[in-house]
Amino acid sequence: MLWIKSLHIIFMVTWFAGLFYLPRLFVYHAMTEDKISRDRFVVMERKLFYGIMTPGALLTIIFGTWLWLCYGFSGVWLNMKLLCVFLLILYHLFCLRHLLQFKKNKNTYSHVYFRWFNEFPVILLILIVILVVVKPL
Repeated sequence: MLWIKSLHIIFMVTWFAGLFYLPRLFVYHAMTEDKISRDRFVVMERKLFYGIMTPGALLTIIFGTWLWLCYGFSGVWLNMKLLCVFLLILYHLFCLRHLLQFKKNKNTYSHVYFRWFNEFPVILLILIVILVVVKPL
């Protein structure tokens, strides 16, 4: 079971690395004015989203579900954690939406928006770690 827990944590870290970095790329992409740079950001964003973030998300969810089925965790803390994971999945999908808008050169958001957008997964990470470690509820 410790292997499953380790893999869950490893892929969670991988997923969060992408959740932190992709919006930062969006910040720089939104500030870019030349076609060569825009095209480069489109490639970087696509590779990060499909090559790191999405596999990290799927494997985090798979190993987390495996842990839950084996240990049978329950309680308010788990329900709150699952709500946070659901919000992360929605955020992941919003990242995909932004990625596709940038790909079509139809982004309408400023770099300031993306700077604020980048803060959401930080808040969820803090909540998730506290819920799992401290189990305050």
